[in-house]
Amino acid sequence: MFEALAEQPSDSLLALIKAFAADPRPGKIDLGVGVYRDEEGRTPVMAAVKAAETILLREQDSKSYLGPEGDVAFVERLAPIVLGAEQAASPRLAGIQTPGGSGALRLGAELVAAARPGARVWLGMPSWPNHAPVLKAGGLVVTSYEAVDLAGQTLLFEAMIAALSQAAAGDVVLLHGCCHNPTGIDPDAAQWRVLADLVARRGLVPFVDLAYQGLGRGLEEDAEGLRTVLAAADEALVAYSCDKNFGLYRDRTGALYVLARDARAAGAVASNLKALSRVNWSMPPDHGAAAVRLVLERDDLAAQWRGELAAMAERIRAVRTALAAREPRLAFVAAQNGLFSNLAIDRSGIEALRARHGVYMADSGRINLAGLRLAEVDRLVAALDAVGAFAGAH
Repeated sequence: MFEALAEQPSDSLLALIKAFAADPRPGKIDLGVGVYRDEEGRTPVMAAVKAAETILLREQDSKSYLGPEGDVAFVERLAPIVLGAEQAASPRLAGIQTPGGSGALRLGAELVAAARPGARVWLGMPSWPNHAPVLKAGGLVVTSYEAVDLAGQTLLFEAMIAALSQAAAGDVVLLHGCCHNPTGIDPDAAQWRVLADLVARRGLVPFVDLAYQGLGRGLEEDAEGLRTVLAAADEALVAYSCDKNFGLYRDRTGALYVLARDARAAGAVASNLKALSRVNWSMPPDHGAAAVRLVLERDDLAAQWRGELAAMAERIRAVRTALAAREPRLAFVAAQNGLFSNLAIDRSGIEALRARHGVYMADSGRINLAGLRLAEVDRLVAALDAVGAFAGAH
């Protein structure tokens, strides 16, 4: 049987992790994998999460199954933070716990495919490299269009609207809720309103990936675009990840929310979500969701978490500001949001950065600003200059 299998290429980011770990140089810089790091280069467990885990250790009296829907109270407590109080209380809403944001994306794709076999999803490029494979594996037909000019570091909004104006009623539109991965370039409030109007006029179904809420401009601010679109849509999906804003990367904590046309349709959605999750992972992992639920149930822990998250976002903004101040040709990074920016740098330059300067970034030129310490800003700029990364920049 297995002799017929073709060897698959390794994931480039996973290979990057190994290459960085094997590099013996003491001054190496890791801008690759998208995890938050503090000024000491650590990815710490958040204090609010650690406190919730301590409560779990003391009080949790069973590890029995919860069911395919997972921790229902986690999904309900999280909903107003993501969707706002009005949408969270809507009878049109169905929600389910998932293994991370990736699990939510896959489950959402399978739900759409079950409801409308052969459904098309529109994906602006560049995007997270796993978006297209997950959506295709879930049964959707992916149509891509150019949404960002990396050379000019601008959102091609008119081209985006022109592309989506070709979408048919019932087509799905994948949107990054905030902190765009890999560019950090988000629509502004006025552009979100235009997108919402387009969704409503053409009968499109927004599928919003919100993986970095709170790590851009703030918890409420980072949800504004999503909520604007949801208010205009008859139907919508939201894939949510707690892995980043709660620091629960290895605990794979996420949720899928689906907005249906009415309460009856929401009930059908809920039953299908449970059936689909049952044949995918049966039951989602409990620990991360239980910790988040406890944080959100207790006012003291919720306030502590919000403070920690705000401090993380402030550190990322400080790095962006320092880079822009140190090198005017990197001024664009200060206007972008979240962990990532995407440099318009070719493969030879990226390889030279690794080989000659110990600077590691994704093959696409995506850099994780949260992986950079303020003390490393000067050295990074010098390395970029040395390999010609600023050639032709204005």
